[in-house]
Amino acid sequence: MDASSDDGDRRPSRLGRMTLGLGLALQASEDFRDMEDNVEYAESAGVPMPDLVAPFASGMMVASGLGLALWRFPRLATGGVVTFLTLVTATMHDFWNADEDSKDGERLAFFGNLAMLGGALVFLREAYR
Repeated sequence: MDASSDDGDRRPSRLGRMTLGLGLALQASEDFRDMEDNVEYAESAGVPMPDLVAPFASGMMVASGLGLALWRFPRLATGGVVTFLTLVTATMHDFWNADEDSKDGERLAFFGNLAMLGGALVFLREAYR
């Protein structure tokens, strides 16, 4: 297989990494606009030390998303994304425990995170090839 056909085989993967990574980084960067609400939300979910964990988690996701998009330190970047999405999805978006007013929003966030986690797992495998 020559280099040009190999590059063509990688284009969808590169586009996927860039869109997933940039989407995650930009979404996490929005957390810094209203960190006080994010800290309160984390506190309400029982996250320990939410005033430290919430900004750390957002910063980690910005860095991991950019690393995924640019494919820099891919094992660390994809591992960070997978870790973040696994923990946040299970603890912050537990719609099965939510009250009726927030159940639909939490369910939507849960399944959205689950879809992003699936994509991140594909790239985690690629990082270890």
